Amino acid sequence: MSPWDIGLFVRSARTDGAIGRLRGKLGARAAFEAVYQDDKDPWESGNKRYRYQGWKYDRIVASLPAGRRFRRALDLGCGLGLLSSRLAARIDEVLGIDIAQAAVNRASGAFTGRTNLTFRQGDVLDLPRGLDGQFDLVVIADTLYYLPAPITAELLESVAARVADLLAPGGLCLMANHYFFSFDPDSRLSRRIHEAFAGSSRFRFLSETWRPFYLVSMLERRAAA
Repeated sequence: MSPWDIGLFVRSARTDGAIGRLRGKLGARAAFEAVYQDDKDPWESGNKRYRYQGWKYDRIVASLPAGRRFRRALDLGCGLGLLSSRLAARIDEVLGIDIAQAAVNRASGAFTGRTNLTFRQGDVLDLPRGLDGQFDLVVIADTLYYLPAPITAELLESVAARVADLLAPGGLCLMANHYFFSFDPDSRLSRRIHEAFAGSSRFRFLSETWRPFYLVSMLERRAAA
């Protein structure tokens, strides 16, 4: 990290605020489309001025089990595909899904030469059942705190079950969310998200790791009873 990265956090907070204001007027998908129409990189994820996001993505990928090769992975909330592209170095086939078609279009254009990397529009709350059981890895990074409010225990439980459906038995779910300090509201929400997945009967909790300033959980889908 560098002192410049403070600007990244400020920019991210502004974009999140804009989405919060817009989604009440336009709906969730239209809000995300709007911020991508206003700026090609609303969270400055690919801005080389900032080191943090690339550092974070590299370490998320490095947290995958050493020596394990994955056949097919799903990156939920892929944005511009920067994490998806890193995953594709270790995985035979990566599918990135984002709610905003504008993000999908930019990701597809940026990585057009990567034959094992594809992108499509989709909503985590309305994914087609044809994807069920198709993945041995699902990655959800900085996505679930954008679920519609109120983010209840029941909503998180249903999302955890839906993610489990996407995985083949024994497949892994890697979750990463902002986690600054345990007492701030955003970190408390991240903690609730991770605890909901860890407490799901569909998953076996494997590990949890904190790095500045994010939390990573690894879970394994249980075999059907």
